[in-house]
Amino acid sequence: MSIKKTTIQIIGSGILQDDVLMVGESLLRKWKISAGHPVQLAFGSFRQEVTVISVPRYSGLRVGSVLARKMGLHANCDLRVTYSRGRRTLRVGPLISVLVSRDYPEQPDKPFGSITLFCRELVGECRRQGAYVYFFTPEHIGSQPGRVQGWVYDGGWKKTVMPAGDVVNNRLTSRKLENRTSVQHFMKEVKSQYGTTIFNEKFLDKNEVFDALKSNSSLRKYLPESHLLQTFAVFKKMCNQYPAVFLKPVRGSLGKGIMRINKQTDGTFSVLSTTAGTPRKQTYANVDKLYKSLAGKMKTTRFQLQQGLTLIDHGKRPVDFRALVQKNSSGTWTVTSIVARIAGGSHFVSNLARGGTLSTVKEALAKTTLPATVKSNGHTSLKTAALDIASGVEKEIPAHFAEFGIDLAIDSTGRIWLLEVNSKPSKNDNTPLNDQKTRPSVKKMIEYCCYSAGFK
Repeated sequence: MSIKKTTIQIIGSGILQDDVLMVGESLLRKWKISAGHPVQLAFGSFRQEVTVISVPRYSGLRVGSVLARKMGLHANCDLRVTYSRGRRTLRVGPLISVLVSRDYPEQPDKPFGSITLFCRELVGECRRQGAYVYFFTPEHIGSQPGRVQGWVYDGGWKKTVMPAGDVVNNRLTSRKLENRTSVQHFMKEVKSQYGTTIFNEKFLDKNEVFDALKSNSSLRKYLPESHLLQTFAVFKKMCNQYPAVFLKPVRGSLGKGIMRINKQTDGTFSVLSTTAGTPRKQTYANVDKLYKSLAGKMKTTRFQLQQGLTLIDHGKRPVDFRALVQKNSSGTWTVTSIVARIAGGSHFVSNLARGGTLSTVKEALAKTTLPATVKSNGHTSLKTAALDIASGVEKEIPAHFAEFGIDLAIDSTGRIWLLEVNSKPSKNDNTPLNDQKTRPSVKKMIEYCCYSAGFK
């Protein structure tokens, strides 16, 4: 698919007034704009009335350096352009703002630490697709929602003042940062004042997701029994009903703070807890003493109590699956990748941060004792489940999402279960198992940004 891009050329200082826009005559004919008429020029939250001048035998736009600086443009570029006759508005873009947790200005070659290469990848893909991207942190948000400090890339990283984007991709990795008053105010204001699309605008907690999906009868088949841990009665019932149950912090990530509780044949209960090293094991004489041992943790952390499952394994190491589900260039949910994750060493969770390793779905299923039909249909079944769950979360939880990391499991009978939905999937767990210059996930993300901003 060829993408229609228009060259935006910056003219030197003093040659062109900052309220004048030079437009190629072929574009003026296409948009039915009369030379000398005023139009509104828009780039993200930037708006300015400009007078149009026709340029013979030219098919791009030319702006003066003063106007370009106001727009946040510092070099010639190729972008998409649309014109609305009803609103007399010429939109250049899309302008994409990526909100990241922190920057390191003292490291000009690596201002975003470990995600700098990912940010460069976004820059490259935006250039290919005719979009413009910059990066900012909560510290860059000032008193004017329509203007923020941001990092752009042009032969090197530079910090400059930018308009708010047509789209904001919220990649904050901290709930504390996301809940800052300045961040919440910014997101509210740009949506209401400029029609900015913000996606992945909030973290999900585990209990919120399971409670929301329980109301959808078609999705219940994927849900292990799950409760917010609030009473001893529910805790006791779950521990006695299932051979294993899991306690998960409802706002945890990377496998931190998860406990697996196993009921032993002698009536005692063993608890394995995730730690930086080998999982820590403790034994309790009965369920009452086990519950009392959790009292301190429950004062500071809310836990989800979840039915344990008998998962397929590799040499007694549990295997689960991470599906990266994204919206595409037409706003439809699609599966970008599914990888198998094998728990590392003595760990009982498969997160890469806990020593887990990646495998293809086909390889992981081939090493199990599942029936041949389950093995051959496994990838398709996981894909169907992931798409069903993504649509269900979007329907039941009032927020704008365009990307999910959905953790799924297959038990020893071949049944698929939902483990977790992550609205801020990490850049490690969902990386496809091949070496490409631009990851499909990055390509699809920019395609969706163009779609959601109205630059199809």
